[in-house]
Amino acid sequence: IGVRVIKVKQRDLPFIGGQEGGGVVAAVSDEAANEGIQVGDRVAYSVFGSYAEYTAVPAAKLLPVPKEVGLDVATACVVQGLTAHYLTTSAHANLIQPGEWCLIHGVSGGTCQWAAQMAKIRGFKVIGTCSKGKEDIAKKLGCDELIALDEVAGTSYEDYTSVDIVKRVMEVTNNVGCKAVIDGIGKSTMDISIDSLAHRGIFVSFGNASGAVPPFPVLRLINKSAYVTRPKLLDYTVTRAELVERANDIFGWLRDGKLHVAVDKVFPLEDAAEGHLYLEAGKSKGKVLYKC
Repeated sequence: IGVRVIKVKQRDLPFIGGQEGGGVVAAVSDEAANEGIQVGDRVAYSVFGSYAEYTAVPAAKLLPVPKEVGLDVATACVVQGLTAHYLTTSAHANLIQPGEWCLIHGVSGGTCQWAAQMAKIRGFKVIGTCSKGKEDIAKKLGCDELIALDEVAGTSYEDYTSVDIVKRVMEVTNNVGCKAVIDGIGKSTMDISIDSLAHRGIFVSFGNASGAVPPFPVLRLINKSAYVTRPKLLDYTVTRAELVERANDIFGWLRDGKLHVAVDKVFPLEDAAEGHLYLEAGKSKGKVLYKC
């Protein structure tokens, strides 16, 4: 069962947490059987209420897991992997091409560990940011340039004021900037992301780890005729065909050794609160899972 930061922040009780999981099919409806789903199939899925021993999942939401891919890795793939896939293949609207620079914030975290590797598979040159405490993880991802940041006192979170990131980006790119910035941090990095763009580059803001990006005037983008998008996974997996195509890419890269996934820590489901506290403290260096 996958654990996500956004689920840690949900406080309206009662509710069943979770949005992703993986396991073995225990029972099927007639409709699912007609679609080829069988008891014993290894699958991963994304539905609400996955913090449970059994989850009722629509057949259209099931992703068959190849035997070469572990269920733990497949579970990590469902939201983080698919999110990284659409961020690096589609959300940038092809405004970045192979050989051009991409800035990805927080590459030592879950989703952007995937995104950094996928961006390299796509042929982009990657600048990653990370905290010094997680630099060991980030160094394994193949980034062309890594900007290591101090940590906010008493936490494991990056201090985005500790390094002049824009200046470093411009040095690395010979003052061209990045054609795409993939930013899941939000409030703390908005200005850095926009200022790091190349002419006609795109700011892809997909997360709010430090708080939501505040409203800003569209005139803010005029200096570089820049673009901005705030995408979400559901709009990039609209059909089952699109969902399966993205998953097959990811599973293929995993099978071929092009993509490596860090499952950081596994908690028993009955210790769900401990897993939430672990994420809230910023300690994770990869995917956090529950097992039941």
